[in-house]
Amino acid sequence: MKKKLIFGGIAVALLAVLIWFGKKNSKSPIEFETDKPFKATIVNKTVATGKVIPLEEVEIKPQISGIIDKIYVVEGAKIKKGDLIAKVRVVPNEQSLANARGRVNKAKVALDNSKIIYDRNKKLYDKGVISRGDFDGFDLNYKQAQLDYVNAQNDYQIIQKGYTGSGGSANTSIRATTTGMILEIPVKEGYQVIESNNFNEGTTIASIADMSKMIFEGKVDESEVGKLEEGIDIDVALGAIENKKFPAKLNFIAPKGTEENGAVQFKIKADVSLDEAYFVRAGYSANADIVLDQVDSVMSIKESLLQFDKKTEKPFVEVKVGEQEFEHKDIELGISDGINVQILSGISENDEIKIWNKTQKDDKGNNRG
Repeated sequence: MKKKLIFGGIAVALLAVLIWFGKKNSKSPIEFETDKPFKATIVNKTVATGKVIPLEEVEIKPQISGIIDKIYVVEGAKIKKGDLIAKVRVVPNEQSLANARGRVNKAKVALDNSKIIYDRNKKLYDKGVISRGDFDGFDLNYKQAQLDYVNAQNDYQIIQKGYTGSGGSANTSIRATTTGMILEIPVKEGYQVIESNNFNEGTTIASIADMSKMIFEGKVDESEVGKLEEGIDIDVALGAIENKKFPAKLNFIAPKGTEENGAVQFKIKADVSLDEAYFVRAGYSANADIVLDQVDSVMSIKESLLQFDKKTEKPFVEVKVGEQEFEHKDIELGISDGINVQILSGISENDEIKIWNKTQKDDKGNNRG
């Protein structure tokens, strides 16, 4: 009887052990956690890289060729319209100077001859020998000879000095044509400069800009330019000024793109509202945050919860239906900010979604799954 009790106890214990092992082996090796949808504001934005530059930059060029004799300003100086920037010393061409001198001498000979004829006929006219009509012809020739002589002298002086008569040194004095700040002086004293004319842009002596009016100039990809509209607000961050964003308003989107590294880029421009506490220099590198789309207080989930069907590539999630049991549910997505994504349909706010890529640790601290 005692032996039967002992064997019976062993059998019961063995059966209990077998049941325990069976239950343990029936459990999933991975226990998945879940997450629920939530309300969120999602902003889809892009970043355009570029720089800030003055709205208008004026290049000052000489009206006559020569050599820079003196520069009166420095880069960064604030000047007003009409202020003297530099002086140009004319170095005349010897052949041109000789030709001009010859024209002066020729005009002088013609003038002297006309004066002799005029004086002789003036006496005859005064005595009544010739008529008024005949005398008027001699008077006209004399006056024309005087004008020719003055013009020849002026031409000679311009070639020699760069200016003439009451004009003083107007051509050789380079003055500011606008009010602003000197951004750059690409020449030095002693440099040879060329005048601006119909065939040549001329040498730039200085560039001037109003630093209180700045714009952002950057580029956006063709995949995003269609979502932009002129007049939208953007934020501009400068690489040289940390933790500060300047508001700006988009005012230009290029109608034609340019290909760069296999992608088509479109130029954009925006008026930047400056802060008097910061001095923004021309050419600062900048990034513009541009909001492409935004939704407020919509049902969302973390983008990491999404899965995609290998065949259809449609998005889906796995919703909890029991203890470690999940059901496949197709969903329709809205906009995404890269972290959270809007859910248009497919699940409800009370559904528990499987965190499919997260593993559980066992009692020994090892990752399972």
